[in-house]
Amino acid sequence: MSDCKSTAKSLSAWFATEQGGYVLTREQVWFDRTVNDIFGYNALQLGLPEHDFLRNSRIPLRIAGADQAGAAVRLCGTELPVACGSLDLVSLPHTLEFAESPHQILREVERVLRPEGSLIISGFNPHSLWGLHRMLGRRRGYPWCGHFIALSRLKDWLALLGFEVVEGRFVAYAPPFHQKKWLERCEFMETAGERWWAASGGVYFVHAVKRVPGMRLIKPRWNEGLVKKLLPVAPKLNNKIPQRNTVAYENDGAGRERQVTTKNRLDR
Repeated sequence: MSDCKSTAKSLSAWFATEQGGYVLTREQVWFDRTVNDIFGYNALQLGLPEHDFLRNSRIPLRIAGADQAGAAVRLCGTELPVACGSLDLVSLPHTLEFAESPHQILREVERVLRPEGSLIISGFNPHSLWGLHRMLGRRRGYPWCGHFIALSRLKDWLALLGFEVVEGRFVAYAPPFHQKKWLERCEFMETAGERWWAASGGVYFVHAVKRVPGMRLIKPRWNEGLVKKLLPVAPKLNNKIPQRNTVAYENDGAGRERQVTTKNRLDR
């Protein structure tokens, strides 16, 4: 295994090497497959604007933002110039590992994502041959100068912000060789790694969804006996309607009148 010292001055420059191309090819495949099933109106890729990880997305408005020249929108990840709840998808390709405040970036992403919006993160796995290579060697150049974040810790951060992890995967099981021929000879480790040591891949992917719990009205438990006492008494219907007698006179046919008494109901 070659020395982990790298001369790359940026992660994008490292992706142009044989070693970085090995990782980039696998990352692009996973991003293309995942973003294809996410729908919405607005999407943001934060970091690595030289590589379009949203190229296969069906979302009409896709923006690549970064704090560097060449980005479609130059911005700071800790203070995104985006309205709250306005994005449907945010991708962070190795953004957290090389940021000074990864927690603040995640908080900003949670703010700008709408409810049920998607967050896609890729990162280097410290519990892998790549992480071991970084720990034993000199941490100079990319990607070794970054802070590799463990997947378990990342999941804890996401859970605190209300995200639910719906999908994850590991890739890059081969040792971090610099030469292409050695990487190709270790191609069998990709299949074997997914089957036998799935959590030891050099790179992990996380697809999380922002969950917003619904509000349910909690009604008080009333004392039924007390409620009945407080309610006004409904007027009862009186079936016995009072009547009054009416006196009238009628002719009996013989030229004489007689008195007749009739009963009429009193109108209310």
